[in-house]
Amino acid sequence: MQIAILLYPGFTALDFIGPYESLRWLPDAEVRFVWREPGPITADSGVLVVAATHSFDETPSPDIILVPGGFSTMQHARDEKVLDWVRKAHETATWTASVCSGSIILAAAGLLDGKRATSHWAALTALKALGVKAVGDERIVVADGPDETRAKNTIVTCAGVSAGIDLGLWLAGQIGGDGRAKVIQLSMEYNPRPPYDSGHMSKASAATKAASTALMSKDLVKPTQLKAMSGLLWDHAISAARSRRKRRLVTSRG
Repeated sequence: MQIAILLYPGFTALDFIGPYESLRWLPDAEVRFVWREPGPITADSGVLVVAATHSFDETPSPDIILVPGGFSTMQHARDEKVLDWVRKAHETATWTASVCSGSIILAAAGLLDGKRATSHWAALTALKALGVKAVGDERIVVADGPDETRAKNTIVTCAGVSAGIDLGLWLAGQIGGDGRAKVIQLSMEYNPRPPYDSGHMSKASAATKAASTALMSKDLVKPTQLKAMSGLLWDHAISAARSRRKRRLVTSRG
């Protein structure tokens, strides 16, 4: 079973490390860190460096695709080589999954049109603008509904950063069975008891929400990020307008 984790410059480390720690323990798991070409890739911290082990061309049809998020997600969501690989790999994948703002890349690839999906709370507005039924109160969301898992092409998204650990265990249960997932959970000693209860927008105080927004804004409002976001939304708007016009022409001719 081949597991392809998309890495790109500016990824958030826990977004992929969390699910990686669960999925790598599945029987016959072959994990690949995938990018344009093998080599070092720097996380959004600017400090951590992880090596991509395989290229897109070397990994055309993985069984599982995992797309993490990061402060640079918007830029890579306009990268046609990234989007083309995601689209083609999804055609034969059993599971296509994202963590945090990684769902923006799935949406930009056209995989989430009109479907349910989630992301980090700071990315939900952008997700909705891309034609997705954005869900803000579920940690793990199956795109076509909780009972719609199929033998192929099932898409599942999860909320921000730490939710990737939950997603990894959930996938482990779907693939290897509940018993295997429980063994993996114990081996990780994943028994969260956070010292604070501000892990969701519904729980955090107004002051905590404001401070958290301000903390992330230092990266989100950089000119490169703003330009990428506006460009992505513009691309989507143009594509949607062209699709509507095409449908009207077909209807009028019929």
